[in-house]
Amino acid sequence: MSRRWGRVRPAITVVLALGTLLAGTGGAVATTGKGVRYAARTALAPGVDYRRFDYAGSHGTAHGHLLTVDLRRRDLSVDLLYPGTVTGRGTVSRLANTAHAVGGINADFFHMSETQHRGVPATGAPVGPAIAHGRQLKAAVPSSQRFGPSLPPGTSTENVLGIGSDRRARLDQLRLTGTVRSGRSTVALRGFNQYALPQNGVGAYTADWGSASRRRAVCGSDLRRADPCGRPTYEVTVRNGRVVKTSGSAGRGRIPPGTVVLLGREGGARFLRTLAPGRPVVVQSRLLPVSHRGDLRFAVGGYPILRDRTPLAGLENGTAATRTAAGYGDGGQTLYLMALDGNAESGAGLTVRELAGLMYALGSDSAVNLDGGGSSTLVTRAPGAARVTVRNHPTGGVERAVANGIGVFQAHGGRESK
Repeated sequence: MSRRWGRVRPAITVVLALGTLLAGTGGAVATTGKGVRYAARTALAPGVDYRRFDYAGSHGTAHGHLLTVDLRRRDLSVDLLYPGTVTGRGTVSRLANTAHAVGGINADFFHMSETQHRGVPATGAPVGPAIAHGRQLKAAVPSSQRFGPSLPPGTSTENVLGIGSDRRARLDQLRLTGTVRSGRSTVALRGFNQYALPQNGVGAYTADWGSASRRRAVCGSDLRRADPCGRPTYEVTVRNGRVVKTSGSAGRGRIPPGTVVLLGREGGARFLRTLAPGRPVVVQSRLLPVSHRGDLRFAVGGYPILRDRTPLAGLENGTAATRTAAGYGDGGQTLYLMALDGNAESGAGLTVRELAGLMYALGSDSAVNLDGGGSSTLVTRAPGAARVTVRNHPTGGVERAVANGIGVFQAHGGRESK
């Protein structure tokens, strides 16, 4: 059963107040609350703080790093860090430096190499939906085709952490809705810039996808990621509303702006075979929030571990690992971004269940688990510094190139707050 934590946090309230008073001395002051032992606070910008902390887990003391962001400040914003395409990859420090972020962490799980599909290249694309600067970049792969720990009951790859135009963080789901229409024939769109399509589906790929091969999208099944690639496969290239090219296999290479590549498998491929060159085609797609009204300006995939101060039922509680997480409190007005040190340096990690407890102890009412292990990275930029500093100790001592991250921005620091 789920365990619910109460609303009152008297211990941590005192701790944070004490830490704020003592941080100005510049000393490494340690404060304690709800199992968390904090070092002194460092102000990166008005409304953005960084702190180191220790947290006692079942496998030893985990060492972590925390960014706290006051979303009520109009000069601050939070947005997606990504390399410019869905299938690009970059280290968190490079992504943050390029975007002039004050700080950031790695985010969604992503498609890496698979021994089951030999000869099919990894795409590097994220698992879940993604929205950057209000621009919808991609939809979620089928839950059976995700990478990462098992999903808690009642969650899916559509789950996201997002921020709306009201500047409040929230948990939601982003569901793809769309159609491919030609004359009197219409089929539902089942994919949008994603590395895996559902069986019998048709997916749309745009310039945001990048140059990676689309071959992986027709592999696996609605039951297992390791299942064989589907047959038949068919691609149709649409430019200026008309079919300009067809192919019996999935292609690769950059897609020009204003062009859409439709890829189908099984029944979806048979539909696309009816679209001859010159035929008019209309493709419509949109990611719609499931739980809340209003579009999200920023969203990234991650599965919930804490909702309304309650840990989700069925969270994994046996394997300790390096973790990255993001959460929010104060009605979505305070954002918490957290990464642990890598196991190679600290010797201790947390289970997913313990991670939910940690995020609550840090101040979150709701939180998501993000990609951990070798991907876990948190960076900060000191006031006036040209480049960010990696604050945690990534596993193996080297940053991993990742698909995306969560960045914090100050209005006069490069990117304007929305």
